[in-house]
Amino acid sequence: MQTAPALQKLLDELERLPGIGAKSAQRIAYWMMNTDSATVLRLADAIHEVKSTVHFCTRCFNYAEGDLCEICQSGERDGSVICVVSEPRDLAAVERTGAFRGVYHVLGGELAPMDGVGPDDLHIAELMQRLAAEDVREVVLATNPNVEGETTAAYIARLLRPFDVSVTRLASGMPVGGEIDFIDEVTLSRAIEARRQL
Repeated sequence: MQTAPALQKLLDELERLPGIGAKSAQRIAYWMMNTDSATVLRLADAIHEVKSTVHFCTRCFNYAEGDLCEICQSGERDGSVICVVSEPRDLAAVERTGAFRGVYHVLGGELAPMDGVGPDDLHIAELMQRLAAEDVREVVLATNPNVEGETTAAYIARLLRPFDVSVTRLASGMPVGGEIDFIDEVTLSRAIEARRQL
């Protein structure tokens, strides 16, 4: 069956999204075709708005609309405890637990030498600058419990030795090879509470 060129273009673009295969792309595209124009335009506007207004926080590299994200701006957070995560989605997973009241630092990935990702490709230098400039007593390393995450945590822990800070790692309940943003809130909350010294 021949597909209208505009519809085929939409299908091709939807298939480029992570986790969207041909069947999912088809369901989404057909939903767009069958729903009212106002709903589809709201979706298009939301996508355009997020791309034009959201960028990285200049302090922690979370997503933000201003210079600083809402967490960095908050006077309610404990700035002496920094939770280091790989991606903003990991920060969101930790926040959903409600168990952490400190601040964050987003690395922008994990060390993966086989993929050409080294320390200079991550926000590690900026973390070191924060530790030199801010009154920090604990750094919680909350990278993924997989090879890349463990390598990244070990590398950062080694860099933090000269600083007078406690370095901890998330503990119980974190499956090896899993990813933080797929772990349920209760398990992640317990892991935060039972973090261990490195």
